[in-house]
Amino acid sequence: MKLGAIALCVDDMEKMVRFYRDLMRMELDYDGGGFTGVRTAGGIYFNLCERALFESQLSRKFDYPGGLNGTMEITFGVPHFTDVDLEYDRLIEAGVQPVYPPTTEPYGLRICYVADPEGNLIEICSDGKGE
Repeated sequence: MKLGAIALCVDDMEKMVRFYRDLMRMELDYDGGGFTGVRTAGGIYFNLCERALFESQLSRKFDYPGGLNGTMEITFGVPHFTDVDLEYDRLIEAGVQPVYPPTTEPYGLRICYVADPEGNLIEICSDGKGE
């Protein structure tokens, strides 16, 4: 078995598409329906699925966290330490909720956290190697 996709079940599809397409620069091809996704450079799909559609498909209701969701995080890598700071500043300036400012951690990575419009944690990370 291998990981093929990660999906977020979202409440407000249009708002989440705008966030991930416009602010996080993911090439989501959205047609206005209840599902969209993009294949990442690593071959894994990142999908957004409207909660109502997902629940209808599986014929059951689910519970969803409110506020900041510490259940999982989505990590975006950047080449350089300075890129972590630049991306954080760009996102905060665009109105994204800050969670943790750019910090070089004792284990050598520079990271920061913001939250998407539905409270999912977004990490921006660099090992500083420029790759």
